[in-house]
Amino acid sequence: MTALTLSTAGAATLRADALVVGVAKGPKGAIVAAGAEAVDKAFDGKLAGVLDALGASGAEGEVTKLPAPAGLKVPVVLAVGLGSVPEKDESFDEEVLRRAAGAAARALHGSKKAGFALPLEDASAVTAVAEGALLGAYAFTAYQGGEKKAGKEKDSGPKQPLAEVALLGAKPRDKEHKAAAERATVVATEVNVARDLVNTPPNDLTPEAFAAVASAAAKENGIKVQVLDEKALLKGGYGGIMGVGKGSENLPRLVKLTYTHPKAEKTLAFVGKGITYDSGGISLKPAGHNETMKCDMAGAAAVFASVVAAAKLGLRVNVTGWLALAENMPSGSATKPGDVLRMYSGKTVEVLNTDAEGRLVLGDALTKASEDAPDAIVDVATLTGAMVLALGDRTFGIMANDDSFRTAIHEIAEEVGESSWPMPLPAELRKTMDSPTADIANMGVRMGGGLVAGLFLQEFVGEGITWAHLDIAGPAFHEGAPHGYTPKGGTGSAVRTLVRLAERTATGDLG
Repeated sequence: MTALTLSTAGAATLRADALVVGVAKGPKGAIVAAGAEAVDKAFDGKLAGVLDALGASGAEGEVTKLPAPAGLKVPVVLAVGLGSVPEKDESFDEEVLRRAAGAAARALHGSKKAGFALPLEDASAVTAVAEGALLGAYAFTAYQGGEKKAGKEKDSGPKQPLAEVALLGAKPRDKEHKAAAERATVVATEVNVARDLVNTPPNDLTPEAFAAVASAAAKENGIKVQVLDEKALLKGGYGGIMGVGKGSENLPRLVKLTYTHPKAEKTLAFVGKGITYDSGGISLKPAGHNETMKCDMAGAAAVFASVVAAAKLGLRVNVTGWLALAENMPSGSATKPGDVLRMYSGKTVEVLNTDAEGRLVLGDALTKASEDAPDAIVDVATLTGAMVLALGDRTFGIMANDDSFRTAIHEIAEEVGESSWPMPLPAELRKTMDSPTADIANMGVRMGGGLVAGLFLQEFVGEGITWAHLDIAGPAFHEGAPHGYTPKGGTGSAVRTLVRLAERTATGDLG
């Protein structure tokens, strides 16, 4: 993990590999942003002109490197675009700062230390820049660098992430700034843990292996952990989880993580879909759709990381995480289309498509989570391709049985920089899952498939419990070029939203 410090050094005296400054898009060209005054002075007040000459416009995410002039202790100045200059008396948006810091950190892979002299008007800006830099510095390199390990002279391994981020302009002795930096470190660390899990190949991250990772982290952070193996699941009647996982040699697990605070007044339950590999089962996915299916456990990764973050932050709220872990594979023992499963709730489900498996494992976990009577349940899942078609690959959908709760989660997600959109649960779609054989089928009409899946999950939420469903199928795994603080591969989607929800629940500032 990249180190974060609040530096007391000035931009002109900091010794580092590079110095990051912000540049905004003005009406007549680039404008140097606050925080870079000493750097501009070293350029004799002509930094904006130099950037203009190099073609820099100040557009969001634009990165321009230039050699540092005499008067600075760093060899390189990196200017990162912040977009349009804010209106009078307004500050740069936190997400703009977060993305800019992320883009700069990505551009500095291979460096040991960089100073970030971006606008830091308050503690919120400190959080944004720190988070962005730590998230942007992420790289998943666990399976690379094999030539060096094999004894070859030339190391063909990837550049390592920026090792240290020094925030200039933040105040190390200011309680709010210090707390902001500490929070950003915890949150970014756990987002990156979730990314690591999503990126881990499925031959190494089986349900059993995921449960072991969660158990180890729980014990390190004072979190109670309970793991139900295949024998306990079978005995307990978890027909959904067992029905999905029984076709694989790597049998399923249900993990319960419990963080409690002695002064907590509220309890949240987070439930995560953890399909460590999804082949589609007997309803096999077509060619071209299997290669990224290691990411189908991103919901469980987000839940796991969020519970650990809540514990590290010592939030005054009880948070229980449920990881429904299974591998969906075709075999002689796999569930077949037409089979009927008896869920943990006792409800029977006719399986029309074994590739609609996430809702089956979540159904069991939602019922189990409801037994503890939490104040609210939020499930997170890479659930449907229909949601990607509806909202694209950067926005997750939010469904809920309570409009105000759905609105609150949407506002929280936007606040922390995670794009989301509230979605309905149309009652008329429920009847499309009627089955002549069982209580409900696991499929309904194709159009509005993401909403149908939400309606299915709602069937397994305890009566009177506030519930929301986050379908993160789009943003959980990024296949395109990196942007801002978002890397290629696992993104850690929903972690920041869940952590902020826990924080606001702890302070009573929700809805």
